[in-house]
Amino acid sequence: MVSAGEFKKGITFEMDGSVYLVVDFQHVKPGKGAAFVRTKIRNVLTGAVTERTFSPTEKFPKAQITTKEMQYLYSDGDLYYFMDLETYEQIPLDHEKVADALLYLKENENATIRFFKGEAFQVNAPNFVELVVTQTEPGFKGDTATGANKPATVETGAQITVPLFVNEGDTIRVDTRTGEYMERV
Repeated sequence: MVSAGEFKKGITFEMDGSVYLVVDFQHVKPGKGAAFVRTKIRNVLTGAVTERTFSPTEKFPKAQITTKEMQYLYSDGDLYYFMDLETYEQIPLDHEKVADALLYLKENENATIRFFKGEAFQVNAPNFVELVVTQTEPGFKGDTATGANKPATVETGAQITVPLFVNEGDTIRVDTRTGEYMERV
């Protein structure tokens, strides 16, 4: 069992016969009245996102989720294909399920896929990835002393804020959980 007061991003729970994933949450303690938890939850099976408030003491059964490491193979436009590293079985997933991970995932890289009753519902890229900067404005000598940042586009199409000394063609390490620049490789 998990109580609404323990909600965090990524927690899955069962409610009203469906399984939900916490997309966003906020603990609210108003000046008057009882505290509550404001959430955005996604129905794992249908993909529908709803906003709902809960009392922090409400309890829900945790959903039984299985996790597998799979390799991203390729995309044929609408579907993205992943291969199970143990059985070599390939599964196609639609864009909605892989959209967040695609910002940091290149072909032939491993990803973690979460399943509920055999149905894939979420794809997570590795926590840290190394990507090549494909477009950014050049930094000028003397600008680096201020610690300023500039926008950059990496090979997967993601927009990342990088320090001024990073140039096109540089390989950088990115934290996929926050989308932040870590270091130049």
